[in-house]
Amino acid sequence: MTLSELIRSRRTIHRFKIDPVPAEATLCAALERALWAPNHHLTQPWRFYLLGAESKERICCLNAKQVEELQGERAGRLKLRRWREAPGWFALTCRRSTDARTMREDYAACCCVVQNLMLLLWDEGIGVKWTTGAVTRSHAFYEIIGAELQAEEVVGLFWYGFPAQIPTASAQRKPPEESLVRSP
Repeated sequence: MTLSELIRSRRTIHRFKIDPVPAEATLCAALERALWAPNHHLTQPWRFYLLGAESKERICCLNAKQVEELQGERAGRLKLRRWREAPGWFALTCRRSTDARTMREDYAACCCVVQNLMLLLWDEGIGVKWTTGAVTRSHAFYEIIGAELQAEEVVGLFWYGFPAQIPTASAQRKPPEESLVRSP
């Protein structure tokens, strides 16, 4: 696919095939290319955590508990089952900075890396879901993945694997003219 086709066709994947996750080498090769994202002052603030079965299960249970507390036992059970179906897992954090401008630039750089990574994986037939739900903001999540709460901010939790279903575009994008402001 061309870059334009990749951008337009990529979708957030909610359901994955039960096939084994792509080889770690595939993810690492895509990550190596993704890291060429724009990055002010080359701070390279990102840190990727490849999560194994034990971490995945602990996060699933933590999330199910949070959902149960808010929505009831049935909702917690359903969420637990759904999350356990996600094949590959990684998390991304951004190194914290005491300077607000640097922090903003670094977080933006992490988002650029994520977009690059999702497009590179999509080109390999691998789908990704990026979540920033409440579980990713809990102290327990930081502990499970091994991140330092004071030194890092979670950018997201990501599931990856072969799509069981590729959603259609949910909405048309506004024409560029609606977002474009011309300044004299």
